[in-house]
Amino acid sequence: MKRNQLIKHLRKRGCELLREGGNHSWWHNPTLNTRSAIPRHTEIDNQLAKKICKDLGIPYVK
Repeated sequence: MKRNQLIKHLRKRGCELLREGGNHSWWHNPTLNTRSAIPRHTEIDNQLAKKICKDLGIPYVK
């Protein structure tokens, strides 16, 4: 999955960029008060994308 596609999905579900780290971007779901790190690779493995969505409490994008 492309990183841009995952970020677009996160924004659509109400998640916000919390901060930029050294190698990762930290995203926050304000409704559930959860957060997760997203690596800055152009391509993100589907299993990792599924875990990020689960961490943030949103449905997985296919």
